[in-house]
Amino acid sequence: MTGDEAQAVARSLAGLSPAVLQRIVLQSGEAVLVTDAANRIVAANAAFLHLSGYPLEELLGAGPQLLASGRNPPEFYAAMWQSLRESGLWSGEIWDRRKDGNVYPAWLTISEVRDGEGRLTHHVASFADIGERVEATQKLLHLAYHDPLTGLPNRLAFESQIDLAIRSCERDHKQVALMLIDLDHFKAVNDTLGHAIGDELLKRVAVSLRECVRASDIVVRLGGDEFVVVLPDIDNAMTVATLAGKVQRRLAGDCHLIGPHTLYATPSIGISLYPGDGTDRESLLRNADVAMYHAKDAGRNNYQFYARRMNEAAGERLQLENALRQALASITPEDSPFSLHFQPQIDALSGAVIGLEALARWHDPVLGEIPPTRFIRIAEDSGLIQPLGDWILWETCRNIRHFRDAGLHGLRVAVNISAQQLRHENLPRLVRGILDCYDLTPLDLELEITESTAMQNPELTLSVLRQFADMGIMLAIDDFGTGYSSLAYLKHLPIHRLKLDRSFVKDIESDPNDAAICSATVALGHNLGLELVAEGVETEAQRHFLAELGCDALQGFYYSKPLPAWQVAAFVAAHRP
Repeated sequence: MTGDEAQAVARSLAGLSPAVLQRIVLQSGEAVLVTDAANRIVAANAAFLHLSGYPLEELLGAGPQLLASGRNPPEFYAAMWQSLRESGLWSGEIWDRRKDGNVYPAWLTISEVRDGEGRLTHHVASFADIGERVEATQKLLHLAYHDPLTGLPNRLAFESQIDLAIRSCERDHKQVALMLIDLDHFKAVNDTLGHAIGDELLKRVAVSLRECVRASDIVVRLGGDEFVVVLPDIDNAMTVATLAGKVQRRLAGDCHLIGPHTLYATPSIGISLYPGDGTDRESLLRNADVAMYHAKDAGRNNYQFYARRMNEAAGERLQLENALRQALASITPEDSPFSLHFQPQIDALSGAVIGLEALARWHDPVLGEIPPTRFIRIAEDSGLIQPLGDWILWETCRNIRHFRDAGLHGLRVAVNISAQQLRHENLPRLVRGILDCYDLTPLDLELEITESTAMQNPELTLSVLRQFADMGIMLAIDDFGTGYSSLAYLKHLPIHRLKLDRSFVKDIESDPNDAAICSATVALGHNLGLELVAEGVETEAQRHFLAELGCDALQGFYYSKPLPAWQVAAFVAAHRP
């Protein structure tokens, strides 16, 4: 407004009486607040009382700070007062707080009022509630960055988020993985059942994807039936392979009942890694696309790495996992590709066999003998450890029954229990049923868990282990000392034995640190009233050292490798004191 215009407005208002001006302010639909020269509230109209929720008596004499929401930083207010001092006027967006605590956005205009001598007498502030406008803007922004069908971030959001992930991992020297997921034969769903059915399937796939990846991962719908998962802060390719396998199994395993139709959505997944397969989003997406088409060429419903060496490793793992699934499906009462071997546990003082540990073996007709270090890990990652663990329990008890029938008494047999098995609250009932089936007692069986397993879901672990202890089953912590554990927690577990890990025993003769760890562990175990079993004993020197420390039992190749069941009786007979 020019100076002449301002003077013309002033002349027009001068003809109005103070009472008329007061009614104009009071009846205005725009919220108005008036403060004095000391910035104390002296007046407010009805619109402001309605907007703020404050009664007039609580406002009078207070400062406008009463309305502050905390969202505007101190610099915001400093700039506002600077503008008022320089021009006598300020306007802008501000966030205030109502009396009920709710925060709202408003467009605020503040003007200085001066008397005829130029002295500041008042500030007049007018507020316009812009909540609906801000909400509409936020909705537009959400639509701009999200897919309206699935609610997932869209390509525009993907571009900004992966750029941020790349910069962050470049700074921290980490890897970023990009998984491009294409649904197999999705076009046939749209063409035969219609786009409404196809859209519903896409929405369900989006939910499954979000549920089976980590909270830090970014799930995006690029368009059509293509999705992207960005995995930041990846340690190595095997971590990616594990997550990709989880996604593949989840999508392929979900059965979607949509109207009268039963649908499955198997994925072909291509994977690229930053920085090895590209240093920007374009190259990563392009190479993941190449890998995805390799997955389709390989028969669909699988994942492929762009890098050849990683693809070979992932292919080998997938081959083993598929073979393991087939092996578990082929088990019959008469035949099994799996078998059990039993490694003796020897009393450190008498040299007698006091127990056995059951160890699984797997012979595949194509791949040959596969060591447990390879297939047990795959079974755990793929969820196959549950049926494999159940078979091991049944087969162990069947063999114990044979040992008893052959006259071998007093030998307790140990079985390893995985974290997945332990999460099933019906495990104690299963074990009790197996013991009853073979007419065995709880004293015939020992269950081993690793200390890392013991620390997972402590409340459930403690509950399940107490049920086993109440049954009279011996409980042991395996691989003690190799994982993080809380001794304050472990002391509450109803365990009877600690098994000293072979990694400490291996160099016990030459490494004083290993010797000290073994000595401290034995002392700790005995002070807690626990038996100590040392694994991996391979030499006479190790046997002598551990016996001198006070280990109760020893296990390892010095005494025997794991034996097939038919050799156990002869070994026990040869080691009678």
